[in-house]
Amino acid sequence: MAVCRRTGEIRHVRFPDFAGLLRRGDLLVLNDTRVIRGRLRARKSTGAAVEVLLLSPRDEPDPAGGETWEALARPSKRLREGMSFCVGDRLEVALLRRLGEGRWSVRLSAPGSVPEALERAGEVPLPPYIRRKAGDPLLSMDAERYQTVYARRPGSVAAPTAGLHFEKELLAEIASAGVSTAMVTLSIGYGTFSTIRAGQVEDHRIHAERYRLEGGAAAAVAEARERGGRVVAVGTTSLRTLETCAVPGGLVAPSSGTTRLFITPGYRFRAVDALLTNFHLPRSSLLALVMAFGGTDLVREAYRLAVAERYRFFSYGDAMFLY
Repeated sequence: MAVCRRTGEIRHVRFPDFAGLLRRGDLLVLNDTRVIRGRLRARKSTGAAVEVLLLSPRDEPDPAGGETWEALARPSKRLREGMSFCVGDRLEVALLRRLGEGRWSVRLSAPGSVPEALERAGEVPLPPYIRRKAGDPLLSMDAERYQTVYARRPGSVAAPTAGLHFEKELLAEIASAGVSTAMVTLSIGYGTFSTIRAGQVEDHRIHAERYRLEGGAAAAVAEARERGGRVVAVGTTSLRTLETCAVPGGLVAPSSGTTRLFITPGYRFRAVDALLTNFHLPRSSLLALVMAFGGTDLVREAYRLAVAERYRFFSYGDAMFLY
C-alpha cells in the first residue's frame, strides 16, 4: 500500500514494483541486525521442560568468562535463583536473579565460545503465532527465512520485518535505478512489541535497545540531502535509529549506545522523509510511530482499507509505504 502524506492518495502496489516508488537520488536505510538463536529449550533434573528466551546482553562482567543476559524463563513460578540447565551438549544456562515480570538475569557459559554454542543449541525465536514444536524440520528453514537478506550483526530477538520483503535481485534493481543504500543497526528487543497498557500513550515506556550508526551512514544521509534525495527508512527500527542520531539540517551524527526513543503523534521528524513498514497491531508502540509519521486520520483510513482489502498483518504480512 502506497500512502501519500501530502495528498492523502492511497494506492495498491505489488512489492516487486517497489523500486518504482523511489526516486533517483533517494537513500534507502536498512537495519542490518541479525536475529540470534535465542530460544533455548532445556530440562530440569526432574525432566520437566524449561524454556529460556534471551532478550538482551547485560553489562555485567562474569568472572567465569561467560556472558550475562536478560531473559524470559518459563514456567517462571517453578524456577529458583541458582538453578542451572544444560542446552544441547555444551551450553549451560544459570539463573542468577529475578528481575520481575518473568524476566531473569542469566549466565551463559560454554567450553570455547558462547556465540558458537548458541548457534548449535539455540533456535531462532519466531513470533508466537508461528507455532513450531521441537524437532520440527521447518525450524531449520525458519532460521533463514526469518532473517533479512542483508542481516549481518547478531543481536536481535525479532527480525526487522519490513526488510523481509527484499530479495537481492530487488535491491540490485533499486541500485540500478540510482537509489543508494546505507546500513544502521538496532538490536530489536522484546519491549518493542509490548502492548501499551498505560491510560495515556505518552506514559508508556519502552525498553532500551542497542543501536549503531557509523560514519559511512551519516555521510550517505548528508550526500542524499545535498543532491535533493529523500531519506527512506526501511522499518520503524531504522527510523528510530536515524531519529535518535538526528542533528539540525536533516542530518545525522555517527553514534552508538542505547535508545528509548518512543515516537508518538506530535513528534517532529528531523531525519526521515519516507517510511516502509508492515501493518501493526493496535496498542503497540509501532502503530503509534506510524500514526506520528503519517498522521492519525490518514493512517486510520489506510488501516480501514487494509482490513477491507484483506491485507496481511504480523511479521510475514504486507507492507505500507508512507511518503
